[in-house]
Amino acid sequence: MSLQTGSWAQLRQQARSLETQTENLFSTYSQFSSTTTVSPKPSEDETKTESQLEDLLEKRSNLLGQLTRLLDSEASQSAVKSSNLARHREILSQHRAELARIKSQIAHTRDRANLLSNIRSDIDNYRSANPEAAEAEYMLDERRRVDNSHNMVDGVLSQAYAVNENFNLQRETLTSINRRIVGAASQIPGMNSLMSKIGNKKRRDGIILGSFIAFCFLVLLYFT
Repeated sequence: MSLQTGSWAQLRQQARSLETQTENLFSTYSQFSSTTTVSPKPSEDETKTESQLEDLLEKRSNLLGQLTRLLDSEASQSAVKSSNLARHREILSQHRAELARIKSQIAHTRDRANLLSNIRSDIDNYRSANPEAAEAEYMLDERRRVDNSHNMVDGVLSQAYAVNENFNLQRETLTSINRRIVGAASQIPGMNSLMSKIGNKKRRDGIILGSFIAFCFLVLLYFT
């Protein structure tokens, strides 16, 4: 019984280590599906990483088989060991699905890149064989660019007209408010007289300040 327990612990440790290695390799393998430039054929690094992942999954499957046989050979099966074994199986199933997903994504990306490359090659061949058609296509592209520029200018003009109209509305609103303020002020007794006095005082202060500045300027010219 002690031998089985030791073997169980050793195999579990190996299983956890292989799970960690698998997750690290997934980080490397997933980069082949996220790259913007995919080679027409799998690179040596991609093939090597994929092979290592498949080998790790196979080793883990064999380890789980050994753990299952050890657990079945025990007189009374431990619930903790059964739970651990079920968790290892679940992680293995998730990793198998993840490998299949990344492989499919890489294949889809590569097929799309190859298709675009073939289309561009066919277009270039067609243009080289039909220079008149290539020139006509170039003129159509230029026409589309000019139309896009016109549409952009129209959009800017529309925004400018809208802003100008908004300014006109604001000016009319401020004018209306000013009229109301003036009308309300004219209806208050003595308001016009007070405003007139304020205006006269401001003009008088302005004259005094201007005279003082002129005097200072003349004194400065006299002494210099």
